[in-house]
Amino acid sequence: MTLTPLTRPARLRPGARVAVVAPSGPPPEDRLQAGLDVLRGWGLDPVVMPHVLDGHPRFDYLSGTDEARARDLQEAWCDPSVDAVFCARGGYGAQRMVDLVDWTAMRAAGPKAFVGYSDITALQEAFAVRLGISTLYGPMVAGLAFLKDAHSQESLRATLFEPESVRTLGLGTARTLVPGQARGVTLGGCLCLLAADVGTPHARPSARGGLLLIEDIGEDPYRLDRMLTQLLRSGWLDGVAGIALGSWEECEPYDDVRAVLLDRLGPLGVPVIEAFGFGHCPTMETMPLGVPALLDADAGTLTLDVPALS
Repeated sequence: MTLTPLTRPARLRPGARVAVVAPSGPPPEDRLQAGLDVLRGWGLDPVVMPHVLDGHPRFDYLSGTDEARARDLQEAWCDPSVDAVFCARGGYGAQRMVDLVDWTAMRAAGPKAFVGYSDITALQEAFAVRLGISTLYGPMVAGLAFLKDAHSQESLRATLFEPESVRTLGLGTARTLVPGQARGVTLGGCLCLLAADVGTPHARPSARGGLLLIEDIGEDPYRLDRMLTQLLRSGWLDGVAGIALGSWEECEPYDDVRAVLLDRLGPLGVPVIEAFGFGHCPTMETMPLGVPALLDADAGTLTLDVPALS
């Protein structure tokens, strides 16, 4: 089965009500408040779901119990007064709650913008497979890039409000790893989450026909090798059309990382861009997932066929 474009949610307009959830780890309260102020500055009306600042009774890396985090997401999504759902932060925990969500109810609620990255990849894959809805792999409300970097902030704002203005993506850092051009539908996220999703009941069987966007943080080169090898051995990378590589923060030394990426991905014979500028980096562009596009590894760009939001 070849990937097909997903349903694009509507763009936001000033005055839109947006919900903030924490499906994974707990956000620092001061950073959450600072992020909410940014959203208000955009003319949005943010509401924080009840369990965002909860602690888990046993595991301090979780923002509340699995059931509470799932309930927050479902209630935010199914609230007809909410136009978009933003994640507060990543960390770990989305995998634990993804199957506790009532996806039938979520589907009935219709499409709306959903923003997050890192551990939120597990949910973005679920939105793609179970709801058929495109999502935005971009800065989170309590994230440092969102709070401290003007380009990261503007990339998300423009994508949400003026999506036709950000049809061509890619920071000036982008370089050709394997030359060429390819068309396909964007998918991807954090490499470790994509590898962990393989074989689960609702995972997509492959990236065939897709433009794969991947990045990660804090992984040794041999661990990246293991994850990519898992995707190769499982057949998940069969038929992928092209690949854009984001940041590999704290995966040093990068020369070793680059060698692994070239060794594992080069034999696929598809265009590959490195240092594309998304994910766990100080300056990150917002990447739509589920949108048809042209990947140009020679120019270092990803050009969307249509705006990220309708």
